[in-house]
Amino acid sequence: MDFDLTEEQRDFQKAVRQFAQEVVAPVAEEHDREERFPLEVVRRMGELGLFGLPFPERYGGLDGDFLTFCVCLEEIARFDSSVAVTLEAAVGLGANPIYRFGTEDQKERWLVPMARGKILGAFALTESGGGSDARSIRTTARLEDGEWVIDGSKAFITNSGTPLSKVCVVAAVTGDGEISTIVVPTDAPGFTVGRAYRKVGWRASDTHELAFEGCRVPEENLLGERGRGHAQFLEVLDDGRIALAALATGLARGCLEESVKYATEREAFGRPIGSFQALQFKMADMRVAVETARLAYLRAAWLKDHGRPYKTEAAIAKLYASEIAVTCAREAVQVHGGYGYIEEFPVARFYRDAKILEIGEGTSEIQRLLIARDLGLPGTEL
Repeated sequence: MDFDLTEEQRDFQKAVRQFAQEVVAPVAEEHDREERFPLEVVRRMGELGLFGLPFPERYGGLDGDFLTFCVCLEEIARFDSSVAVTLEAAVGLGANPIYRFGTEDQKERWLVPMARGKILGAFALTESGGGSDARSIRTTARLEDGEWVIDGSKAFITNSGTPLSKVCVVAAVTGDGEISTIVVPTDAPGFTVGRAYRKVGWRASDTHELAFEGCRVPEENLLGERGRGHAQFLEVLDDGRIALAALATGLARGCLEESVKYATEREAFGRPIGSFQALQFKMADMRVAVETARLAYLRAAWLKDHGRPYKTEAAIAKLYASEIAVTCAREAVQVHGGYGYIEEFPVARFYRDAKILEIGEGTSEIQRLLIARDLGLPGTEL
């Protein structure tokens, strides 16, 4: 394995870093404070090609690899996790299922505009009564006169209610013990986008409840093979966990860089606080954590790009990166002292944004279970 980025990857990383510094960072605090979806920023990400980065050119993408996409997520999350998760969910959860399992007609209709950043897709899996226990899905879909009739509700669905949201992949029970996924346009009759959540963090990302009451879509909107829905979303979540690990690494890196900056400028007892060993050790530990988390997600992404098994490596990367992001955010607030608790300082937002990383796309407990299963330990079946 060689984790030295290619010249093309470095160029793209540099371009995204500049975009994040010049476009994302200046408005991050405002969007978070107003709990406002960063529509113009998202549109500019589309113009940059970020939504199509890992998809083939024939589907509107840039024909890049997954590792490059993850590197770009880290650069954006360094400044704003809300923008980063908007991109991560749109690509990994919205577009990726259609790319992996869709027909050519479905790809032409939905993947192409998603890859070009013209529309956003969502992945409706979680329900109020079932998160980690994905088999507890209660939303149903039955065939009637050549149409799927969907009834049920979904919770915590990212990118489901923005002006760009046009399609949703819905996991539903289609038979006894059978789960399938169905592509549902947001203007389908019987599809209602519910209230937006008031969240602790990721305040500028879009998250809604969804309701389906006799929602009708054509039979050909079935995604992939009937009854394969559970296997499909497990594959999709493996990819998402690597991407979320990259996002978490970016947040942790932001905590480190902001702490170093503050500790160099802030003085106490007649010298910069960064000269005190207690704070030096905190930031040294943060550096170790960031570098290790990056190696974990790079390895998982490399395995995926090379067609090798990566399920366990994705779980390891997601588990470690999400937990060190929480730790680094807490320590960054401590380095900043009272100012770390003031919203004008980015680390306060990073602190709020970090916790969800231990929950979304598979809790830390689920990641540990997957890793334990790979070790061959008994009682690890889901």
